[in-house]
Amino acid sequence: MANRRTHNLRAVLAGSAFRRLLGVRLGGQFTDGVFQAALAGSVLFNPDRQATPTAIALAAAVLVLPYSLVGPFAGVLLDRWSRRSVIWWTNLARAVLALPIAALVLVGDEGGLFLTGTLVVIGLGRLLLSGLSAATPHVVAADRLVTANAVAGTAGSVAYSLGMGVALALLGRVFPAGDHGYGALALLAPVGYVACAVLARAFFARDQLGPDEVVPHRPGVSGETAAVLRGMVDGIRHLGAARGAAYAMGAQAGFRVLFGALALALLLLYRSVFGADNLTGVSTQLGLVFAAGALGVLVAATATPWASRRVGGWRWVAGLLAAVAVAVPVFGLPFSPPLLVLLVLVVNVAGHGVKIVVDTMVQHECADVFRGRVFAVNDTVFNLAYVVGMVGASRFLPVDGRSAGLLFAAAVGYALLAGGYAMAAGRWARRVGDDIADPGRAVALTGR
Repeated sequence: MANRRTHNLRAVLAGSAFRRLLGVRLGGQFTDGVFQAALAGSVLFNPDRQATPTAIALAAAVLVLPYSLVGPFAGVLLDRWSRRSVIWWTNLARAVLALPIAALVLVGDEGGLFLTGTLVVIGLGRLLLSGLSAATPHVVAADRLVTANAVAGTAGSVAYSLGMGVALALLGRVFPAGDHGYGALALLAPVGYVACAVLARAFFARDQLGPDEVVPHRPGVSGETAAVLRGMVDGIRHLGAARGAAYAMGAQAGFRVLFGALALALLLLYRSVFGADNLTGVSTQLGLVFAAGALGVLVAATATPWASRRVGGWRWVAGLLAAVAVAVPVFGLPFSPPLLVLLVLVVNVAGHGVKIVVDTMVQHECADVFRGRVFAVNDTVFNLAYVVGMVGASRFLPVDGRSAGLLFAAAVGYALLAGGYAMAAGRWARRVGDDIADPGRAVALTGR
């Protein structure tokens, strides 16, 4: 009974430091939802434009791929700089950069400068989330990390969806559909980013969020570059020893490749088949999709801590992947909006459940001095896999997104992923013990 009390929601939320860190996360992700809804609407659902499947996929690649290539180096910085300072400066930088981006949307200029600015803002957001994840073990006890990750990830995803929902509600009611409306929405973002920066500065001391051991800075550009490269090599070697976390990250990457393909198909279906000419015209249908996604996150957050402690993280991940393999053809093939909403629900339960397990495995198996760069590597792979899935699917998806072949391929892919992960991760878990069901043993294995 005492162990259950330790892990329940009330115990996690009782920590004031965790609540403050959660508040910073929620404010940032809500603002991200508003800002990215404005950008997505301007590019994809603007009545003055209609992007092709390839254009949509390439836009995602432009926004994510460059950061995915430099993300691991950002992770090294998370292990070298005060994480509170990272949160402070990245939010301020995003607030400043959002202003010219909003101005470009207002005048309908979505060329290279717009894409570059958006790339930097989103890249800084990825760095910020990696820093928040790396800081979590500094505000909660080790035996509460599963629940803490569930709470933080769930609340953050809900806040992001709520931000998109608020933007959707404002469009057409307060702001007109089109360049001026999307630009006005984007102008709300700097306010939220500045507020999050101020909260982080006020809530935490400079070194309160880690890292515990700061790598000394080398003089000169060449010295810093060499230190970053050496740090990356050390981080990769450390992750190689933390095999349970590595297998889970690999399974999540495979999930994201297939998820990217399905997401592109769904977007095209709602834009074309279901009459989605713009965000205003399909607000009810898109609202159901967002609601299903948020509900899936909540279900995963409720079930994952309980299930992972009883069956083990690797079994839970394998089961989630298998469930998606079944759900994709059952709910997807009729191409019916109500059934697609159910598919979104199942996929989001699985995706968020896998993410909670991955985050917790990294926190348990990786020493704090390496944790920031491992989270950044994970975030890089997470986003790169999504883009690979979208770009690959764009090569053969029809303009309306209706493709039974894609759904069959995705179902087979998830089934193979579930089986392969279960074999590899199960073998490792039997060798060293499940680090989710038995966190104390995992800590001992890492030598901390």
